[in-house]
Amino acid sequence: MKNIAVYCASSSQVRQVYYDEAYRLGRLLAAEHIGVVYGDGGIGLMGRLASGVLDGNGKITGVIPQFMVDEGWNNTDSTRTIVVNTMHERKAKIARLSDGMVALPGGMGTFEELLECLTWKQLGLHAKPVVILNTEGYYDFLLAAIDRMVEEKFIRPVHREMYTVVRHAEDVIPALRNAKPWDKATRRDAAV
Repeated sequence: MKNIAVYCASSSQVRQVYYDEAYRLGRLLAAEHIGVVYGDGGIGLMGRLASGVLDGNGKITGVIPQFMVDEGWNNTDSTRTIVVNTMHERKAKIARLSDGMVALPGGMGTFEELLECLTWKQLGLHAKPVVILNTEGYYDFLLAAIDRMVEEKFIRPVHREMYTVVRHAEDVIPALRNAKPWDKATRRDAAV
């Protein structure tokens, strides 16, 4: 794995434990010479992730739409910044540049990115590993919702195998490396 997409919050109001895990993940990825591709935010978990990568002498690529740059939301310390026109282009570019995806706790944008990369995997558009860093049980309710989707037959049980859930930053890289292979031919399983 050369580059990993990391989806996370830009909120500056979250508890310290979330900042600590984001920073730790950045340092761990840098130590393994794994580049990070993210949304180029300079505050919140995005900023702490970037600081961890850079403090570990790693490389971080930010992908950000022009309107966010105009607002001053970009991280001027990123190793490389790619400016795109739209949010859709941003997500597609991050996915293309990455060999796997990791979701840290976050808000609407993080959820949307995580669910879209899972949808793309379900449809066989990629077979990359997806890891959910469930710090403090943050994603428990989403995982319960996925279980409900299976129970109510909106998705198949095999779709639970599209991702791996871990609780600590130290478990992310092993989870990426040991992810169950996903056959793009499972597209046939997208229809229930």
